[in-house]
Amino acid sequence: MTIRWHKLLALGVVIGLMGAGVFLTPHGQKLEEKFGLYWLFHLRGPIAAPDDVVIVALDQPSATQFNLPLLPRLWPREMHAQLIERLTAAGARIIVFDLIFDAPGSVPEHDKQLSRAMSAAGNTVLIERLTYRNTGLTLDENRESSVIRHEGTMQLLPAIADAARATAPFPLPKAERVNDYWVFKASAGDFPTVPVVVLQLLALPLHGELIRLLADADAVSALQLSDGAISRMDVEDAVFAMRQLFVHNPQLTGEIQTRVHRHATLNAAQKRLLAALLAVYSGEEKYHLNFYGPPRTVKTIPYFQAFQSLIDSDAAATNDFKNKVVFVGFSGATQPEQDLVRDDYHTVFSNPDGLYISGVEIAATAVANLLENKPLTPLAYPDSLTVIFLFGLILGIVFQKISTRNAILCVMFVAVFYAFCAYCLFKRDAIWVPLVIPLMQIVFAFVAAEALKHYWAEEKARQLEAQLAEIKKILGPSYPDPAIEDVLGKDRDETEIQGLCLTTDVEGYTALSEPMAPGALSHLMAQYRDVLKNPIKQHCGHIMDMTGDSMLAIWIADPENMSARAQACDAALNLAAAVERFNRSQPQDGPRLPTRIGLHFGEMALRRGGGNYSVAGDVVNTANRVQSANKILRTRILLSGEVTEDLDGFLIRALGSFLMPGRIKPIQLFDLVAQRQSAHREQQWICERFACALTAYHAQQWMQAERGFADILDVHPLDGPSRFYRSLCQRYETESLTGLWPVYRIDSK
Repeated sequence: MTIRWHKLLALGVVIGLMGAGVFLTPHGQKLEEKFGLYWLFHLRGPIAAPDDVVIVALDQPSATQFNLPLLPRLWPREMHAQLIERLTAAGARIIVFDLIFDAPGSVPEHDKQLSRAMSAAGNTVLIERLTYRNTGLTLDENRESSVIRHEGTMQLLPAIADAARATAPFPLPKAERVNDYWVFKASAGDFPTVPVVVLQLLALPLHGELIRLLADADAVSALQLSDGAISRMDVEDAVFAMRQLFVHNPQLTGEIQTRVHRHATLNAAQKRLLAALLAVYSGEEKYHLNFYGPPRTVKTIPYFQAFQSLIDSDAAATNDFKNKVVFVGFSGATQPEQDLVRDDYHTVFSNPDGLYISGVEIAATAVANLLENKPLTPLAYPDSLTVIFLFGLILGIVFQKISTRNAILCVMFVAVFYAFCAYCLFKRDAIWVPLVIPLMQIVFAFVAAEALKHYWAEEKARQLEAQLAEIKKILGPSYPDPAIEDVLGKDRDETEIQGLCLTTDVEGYTALSEPMAPGALSHLMAQYRDVLKNPIKQHCGHIMDMTGDSMLAIWIADPENMSARAQACDAALNLAAAVERFNRSQPQDGPRLPTRIGLHFGEMALRRGGGNYSVAGDVVNTANRVQSANKILRTRILLSGEVTEDLDGFLIRALGSFLMPGRIKPIQLFDLVAQRQSAHREQQWICERFACALTAYHAQQWMQAERGFADILDVHPLDGPSRFYRSLCQRYETESLTGLWPVYRIDSK
C-alpha cells in the first residue's frame, strides 16, 4: 500500500511541478494573457463603466459639424479654451487633454486664450509624450563601450504647460494586445503617469486627513509630507514623494489602510479613494486594465454635442459633466476614422469589424479602475504557484484512483467547476487567477493517469504471464487455449480444420550459433522468441511450436472468422518489423537474426495430446517450402496463391509459378510488401514495374523484360526478385527454354 501511494503521489507531484514550471516561463504568462484573460473577459461580458468618468470625443461627426479636418492637432485652440471654460462652469472636477501641445498653434492669440482658460480653471491635466535618447559610454582603456538609454518627457509649449494643473505621460506597452499600463514608469525615474496624477488631484481635499493618519503611524514621515510641504510641490513631485515613502516603508500601507477602514468621519467614497491612493503608492509599477467592454463603453459624447449643449447651458449637459473627470481626445466611432488618426489599440474587446479602443478611452478606463479601487488584480505569484501545484497534485492522485469512465466525467466536471470559480472571482472581485495552465493540467493528468493505469495493467498481465509460463513448464508447452478447445470440443482429440499456416526460419542460424557460448545463445534466442510471439497473439494466431530458430503458427478459418487471411498477413508484416527492430537494438558488433516467413492456406489436422496442441498435413510442409523459397528470391515474406484468395488491403507482388521440392504441382508465389494504406510510392512503383517486366518475361521478350528489372534495380539494388528474373532473362537469351518453363523448379529445401 505504501508503494502504491508513492506512485500516486509521484504523478501528482510531476503534474503540479510541470504546471508551476510552465507558469513561471514567459510562454506560460503569454498563454494566460492571450487566452485565459480573453476568455475571462468574454465570459464576464461588458459591464457598465462608472459615471465618474466621461469622454468628449474629437471624431468625424464633430469635424464635419465644425467644418474642420479630422486630425485633432489642426483644430483651433480657442475652441478648446471655450470648452474648458464651459466644462469648468458645468462643475467638471478634472479635465484631461489627450492632445500634445508641443508647438505653437497657427493663431498665437488662440494659444494665449487656451492658457488663460487653463489657468482660470485650475483643474486641467495635459498628456505628455515620452522620448528616448541613447548616450554612448566608454567603459575602459580598451575602448569597450555601451549605450545608455535615457527616457523622459517631451517638453510642451511652456505657455500652455505652465497654465496646466499637471502634466504627465500615458505610455502603453508595444504589444500584440494591450492588457496593462504603467502607473509609474520606472525606466523614466519612477515618473507618475496620468491615472495616478488624476487620482492624486481628486484626493487633494483628503490630503490633510491622510497626513494625520500618517502621523499616527510615523510622525517623522508625516512631518516631511505636511500640507505645507505638499502645497509647495507640483502634483507630480507630490506623487513621487508619497511613492518613495510608501515603497521604502511597506509596513505603513497596511497600518494606514486599517486606520482608514476604522475612520468614523470618512464616508464610503472617501475611504475608497484613500484606499486606492495607498494601493497606488505602494503597488507595482504596472496595473492590468479592467476593461468595461467594446469601444465607447465608457460614456462618450461627441465634441460638437458637448460644445453646443454647454454653450446652450443645457441642464442635461450639466449633469453629464458635474463632478466628473472629463477626458478630451480622439475617439473614432468607425474604422476609417481610426485609420486616419491611428490612436487606437487592440484589446480583448476589439470589435470583429476592426474597430479598436482609442488611447483616450484606455486612459479613461485606467482612471475609472482606480476610482473604483477595482483594477484587474492578478493572483499573486506565490498564490498562483500554490494553486497550480496543489491542483495538479490532487488531479494526479484522483485520476489514478477512479475508473476511466468516472475520470472522463471528472475531467468535464472539474474543468467546468474551475472555470466557473475563476469566472466568479474575476467578475465579483476583478481577481485574475490562472486559467489556461490548470485546464491543460486537467487534460494532461487524465492522459498520464490513463497511461499509467494501462502500464500497471500490462505489468500485472506480464507478472501473470510469467506465472502461467511456470505452469506451462509443468503442463507442457501448449497450455489450454479456449479458442482451440472450442474447435476440438470435449469429446475428441483431433479434427480437420481449414486455416493458414505460418512458418519462420532464421537465415544463417547454424553459422551464427556455432561460435556462441551456449548461455549467450540461449539468452539471445529467448529474447528472439518473445519478439515473435507478440505479433502472432495480437492478430489472433495460435503458436503451435517454437523449436530452435523456427516457429509454427496457425489461424483457424471458419464462417465466423472470414478475416483469417488478413490477420495472418498483418501478423507477418508486424513480425518482420519487430524482428528488424530487434536486430537494430543489438550491439553494433552483435548477432543479427534475419528471419524468413512463409504462409500457406489449406486443410490440416488439429490434435490435442499430452498437454500440447499440434497440427499436421501437407499445408504445414508446403508452408515450410514457401518459407524456404525466400532463399532463392531473397525476399522476407512469401505467400502462396491460396493465401491471396479474397485478400484485400495489402500490396502484394506476383512472383510467378515455382515447383517446390517433393511436390508435383507448382505453386504461385507472392511477395507480401506492405499494407496498402501504408505503402509508399516507391513500393507501389516497384510492384507496377515488376508486373510489366514479368509480363514481358512470360512473352519471352527478354530484352524488354531485362530492361524492366534493371530499372527496378537502379532504384532498389537489393530487390531479390528483380535480380532473380534478370539473370533468367540473360540466360534465356542464349539458352533454350526448359520443358517446365515458365515454372521454375526449386531443388533445394
